[in-house]
Amino acid sequence: MNQLVVENVTKRYANHVALNNVSLAVPSQSIYGLLGPNGAGKTTLIRIINQIIDADEGTILINGEKLLPHHIAAIGYLPEERGLYKKLKVGEQLIYFARLRGLSRSDALIKIKYWIEKFEIKDWWNKKIEDLSKGMAQKVQFISTVLHEPKLIILDEPFSGFDPVNTNLIRDEILELREKGSTIIFSTHRMETVEELCDHIALINKSKKILEGAKKDVKAKYRTNTYIVEHRGNFSLEGEKYEHRGNRSLDDGYQETLIRIKSDRNANQLIHDLVDATEIHGFKEQIPSMNEIFIQLVNGGSDE
Repeated sequence: MNQLVVENVTKRYANHVALNNVSLAVPSQSIYGLLGPNGAGKTTLIRIINQIIDADEGTILINGEKLLPHHIAAIGYLPEERGLYKKLKVGEQLIYFARLRGLSRSDALIKIKYWIEKFEIKDWWNKKIEDLSKGMAQKVQFISTVLHEPKLIILDEPFSGFDPVNTNLIRDEILELREKGSTIIFSTHRMETVEELCDHIALINKSKKILEGAKKDVKAKYRTNTYIVEHRGNFSLEGEKYEHRGNRSLDDGYQETLIRIKSDRNANQLIHDLVDATEIHGFKEQIPSMNEIFIQLVNGGSDE
């Protein structure tokens, strides 16, 4: 089942189309990467889902129900520009956001206690946000996003401002939230994070969706039939069957050569031909990274 479905959503601003007939399906209990260059329309879509702005056309469904005001309580939203009150103390801030999400004060205190102990920040309770570092404030913002246990969590550049230690901390929390049943959408420019965390992705460019699917299926679609061969001794298989796409020297006299299969031959046949041509010490397929796919599609245009 899908936690969130976006059907033919369009949003216009004067002479600018921010979203052009965008449709998405976000599977329940998945980590879904919403990708695209700056100005593509990602933030506009996120704001529509959070009912900050309205779509001009189209429908949003949450668990099969048309998006309504009461769904806000089931959504946790971490905006890229953040949204903490600098003069408020950490404890007051967290209680305030919990109450906004419908929690009683007593329930809010129980859940806040859990998170501040988990993040080891109990001594921050009476500190004002303006007295915290950016990374410390980010932790508070993250807690305020998830403490009401939302089923749908939307994170816009969630790792911005974090050092590597705290990035790992938040990454582990995202994985744990998914295991507990939450669906997580996050918008990011960090393709290494997409590689590591995402189950599904969608790519929006120039207001249109140009790609969507399970990450493994997307990567498989953009395979180039290229293999990395680690070997000792020079060789050449170029011709109608193969294309050499690069070579570099490794330690201890080894080399690494990229070979693309041009014909209808397969990997086993390539290995057979290599055995007769060189001394093989390693062989694996070169799978395109999400960063390479992103650049290819954004620079090259629509996939659909």
